[in-house]
Amino acid sequence: MAMEAHDIEALIRVSFPNARITITDLAGDGNHYAAEVIDESFRGMNRVQQQRAVYAALQGKMDGPAGELHALALTTKAPA
Repeated sequence: MAMEAHDIEALIRVSFPNARITITDLAGDGNHYAAEVIDESFRGMNRVQQQRAVYAALQGKMDGPAGELHALALTTKAPA
């Protein structure tokens, strides 16, 4: 089952309520997205730590072959 961009944003927003979040459907199929998440809480974290935090916010939606979200290309950073 495919996910909508607003559903992905809503999941991320629970963990990052003040983040600037941009979700882009890369293939138009509801399964391949890119997300940019800019949040102050990322300051001092390396990129892997930032991305793990975002994946954790997805609450298992990407887990295994039966996951609702097939692919998510992440860009994460603290605000400039």
